Amino acid sequence: MELLDKLNWRYATKAMNGQKVPQNKIDNILEAISLAPTSSGLQPFEVFVITNQEVKEKIKPIAWNQSVITDCSHLLVFAAWDTYTADRINKMFDLTNSIRGFKNEGWENYRQMLLKSYPQRNAEENFNHAAKQAYIAFSQAIAAAAFEKVDSTPLEGFNPIEVDKVLGLSEKGLRSCVMLPLGYRDTENDWLLNLAKVRKPKQDLITEVN
Repeated sequence: MELLDKLNWRYATKAMNGQKVPQNKIDNILEAISLAPTSSGLQPFEVFVITNQEVKEKIKPIAWNQSVITDCSHLLVFAAWDTYTADRINKMFDLTNSIRGFKNEGWENYRQMLLKSYPQRNAEENFNHAAKQAYIAFSQAIAAAAFEKVDSTPLEGFNPIEVDKVLGLSEKGLRSCVMLPLGYRDTENDWLLNLAKVRKPKQDLITEVN
């Protein structure tokens, strides 16, 4: 299976060479993010695509000084909604109705159910739920990058409060949750490049319930 071959090829790249990724490959990765499934179809997150080197330099020291931050081609920052609001929920439901060209009674009943529950929940609970949806798209971006033969490095090692300040996320009602540098491996300086991929045995990972 081609996808499995690409996933075996990928690894968490520790050093990148600064080479630019062609825009068509970036577009395909972003499209994969857009197509990722999310709870109730709300897509409760945004993705910031950073190519500005000065911004990358600001983020690097608040991301454990990891070189891939500044040596990558594109830095993706996934930022989840800080909470669910009626306006945010209605916007997505209205968009669905507009694109499909009709209203469905069951769908509208579902809208009301969400409106009666999500906005009333604790903001931290809502953010954690939204961040999980961002992670689904984040995982899909990793797979799409591998399919495009683009290296990536999943990053949680950063100070989200400081990253939020750099990108002005609080003013947008967003909180950063995970980052994904995209680029090409530095074959001379990446210590992880030639090491075997290690995964626990399938019997320790998968349980079949027949």
